[in-house]
Amino acid sequence: MPIRSYIELFKMRIGVMIALSAVMGYCAIAHHFDGGQVAVLSVAMMLGSAAASIFNHWYDRDIDRHMQRTRNRPLASNALAHPEWVLVIAAVLLVAGLTLAWLAFNPMVALHLFLGVFFYAIVYTVWLKRRTWLNIVIGGAAGSFAVLAGAAAVDPERMLLPMLLATVLFLWTPSHFWALAIMIKDDYARAGLPMLPVLAGDAVTARVIFANSLLMVAVAALPWWLGELGEIYGVLSMMLGVLLLWCNWQLVKVPNRLWARRNFFASMQYLAALFVVVLLDTGWR
Repeated sequence: MPIRSYIELFKMRIGVMIALSAVMGYCAIAHHFDGGQVAVLSVAMMLGSAAASIFNHWYDRDIDRHMQRTRNRPLASNALAHPEWVLVIAAVLLVAGLTLAWLAFNPMVALHLFLGVFFYAIVYTVWLKRRTWLNIVIGGAAGSFAVLAGAAAVDPERMLLPMLLATVLFLWTPSHFWALAIMIKDDYARAGLPMLPVLAGDAVTARVIFANSLLMVAVAALPWWLGELGEIYGVLSMMLGVLLLWCNWQLVKVPNRLWARRNFFASMQYLAALFVVVLLDTGWR
């Protein structure tokens, strides 16, 4: 199979997001930026993310064949004669990532990396995805562990700020993926997946997205209110939150795929911008 097909198994975009989330946790509490540490941390996170993604490709290859968005994935399209062999690759990548995290940093970084992989591969993919609309809510914890891993690479004992930022990411995940679910609701219905738009409709999902984002924006303000981050973060994070909520509200008023798509991308822009805001705020130390 071509190399690019193997790379597709890694879900590199998710890996980059996981790495950036870890870097955000690192930068939030680090007193100085160590490029070498950040590079090693990013590699460890991406190795773990790739392992979880490969398992997800393997376990979901049956339902992926029913969805237009995923039917051409390497395992869903039977591009591999022995799909179970990819599990060996996943195991090697996971061990490599955990070993790197443990040796380069400390056991807490490795533990958070393992928990992130476990939540995505087992809790979300195996246990929840096919059973309940809460799949992406509980499964969203997978990305939150990356923030905790990044913070633990600096100081494993400092918990408040990393936990607040991890909670923001935890709450960000459902709104982001429910917007996607509205866009591709027919795909999820064909695959028999109980995503919220399939069960409750677009209008109800839009209102849940707004309510969830409202909670997320409030939690995102807590690092400022509790004195963990400064006014730069506080003011800019609230501005970002207002913009996202405005976009969410447009979806509530017009719950169609166009506004769902706009919300999907707006949520990505929000998370990326929030990461930049953390960098700007901590850069004044």
